[in-house]
Amino acid sequence: MSNRSILILDDDEAVGQTIQWIAESLGFEAAFVTRSEEFFDRFSRMSPDILTIDLAMPELDGVEIMRLLAERHCKATIIISSGMGTRVLDAAQRSASEHGLSIAGVISKPISKEAMRALIGQGSDLNQPAPKKEQCTEGGGFEVTKAVLEDALDLKEFFMAYQPKIVCATGEPAGLEALVRWQHPAPCIVMPVDFIPVAEQVGLIDALTTQIFNLSLAWFSRACAGSILKLSLNISAKSLVDIHLADNLSNICSLHGVAPERVVLELTESSAMVDPILSLDLMTRFRVKGFQLSIDDFGTGFSSMVQLVRLPFSEIKVDKSFVINAQSSRESRAVVKSIIDLGHSLGLQVTAEGVENRETLEYLSSLDCDFAQGYFIARPMSGENVSDWLERKRR
Repeated sequence: MSNRSILILDDDEAVGQTIQWIAESLGFEAAFVTRSEEFFDRFSRMSPDILTIDLAMPELDGVEIMRLLAERHCKATIIISSGMGTRVLDAAQRSASEHGLSIAGVISKPISKEAMRALIGQGSDLNQPAPKKEQCTEGGGFEVTKAVLEDALDLKEFFMAYQPKIVCATGEPAGLEALVRWQHPAPCIVMPVDFIPVAEQVGLIDALTTQIFNLSLAWFSRACAGSILKLSLNISAKSLVDIHLADNLSNICSLHGVAPERVVLELTESSAMVDPILSLDLMTRFRVKGFQLSIDDFGTGFSSMVQLVRLPFSEIKVDKSFVINAQSSRESRAVVKSIIDLGHSLGLQVTAEGVENRETLEYLSSLDCDFAQGYFIARPMSGENVSDWLERKRR
């Protein structure tokens, strides 16, 4: 019997049975239901790997169902379907993502069998567990508190994963984004979404940032010595209240022999709104010291244009929600193109996140996007695996 399962919710029996047949042909154990009450009963009993959800249901609509799934801490990968048009599908996908759900993609009705087959395969890939360590969250038997985080910092339980970034036009490696993980003694790996907000709330984000920079730059100075690769690191909005942060990070670079010019600091659109004047001073100091600045998740906030004009960014990162939908949504393609054109008109480099297939990468290349990252290129990996990946790319 298959160890992979899929649960299908659709009020159209013909559509549901078609999806069930596609899933079974891919080796899934599949169940199809037409009512939300039965859906949640099956969900509790099956613990499926993938869910397909029709938005236009007669009882609870698909958006409400996904909200309830988020409350249940659903870990399944979700495929959203609807005959209501791409704008509604895109909005539903953004809503689900903001609730913390894992979305493989959206599909318009009438459903293409080939497109559904590809999404189910992609959802299966996204749902594969980490090969060596089990992931866990705050709900997995322990509470993330200040004392627990202080112990983790003292015991150096945090480690880094790195996701490669490539040049769109050539496929050559351009850099790496450093992503923090927590090896909890449970044992399991805790993802940033489960501990970064707590670190920000209890005043430990600066200590964590310092440890992240030391870990990342120590590895980068050894593994990428003599290369032109750049290293991207995320900065919390809560850290943008210390005018000396630029000096502290510059000193860490000096300690590990890494030029600040090879470091890209990634900030979200809302970061600079905590203290607009101080953040402007601080970001200007970052640039004076040689750091590059990237505005992350561009296009998802309400102050994009204001921040882009007033702050000295050197790069825009197109939010993955637009990139993932570029092949299926005319609106998403329009947003991606406009952001790339805007960035280039301002003299900025542009990176697209969320590249999950060759067609999207080729589309970005046709728009002269500078860089790309995503699961199609490479998943986040250990430093040792990065070295192997770089060697394969050189060959």
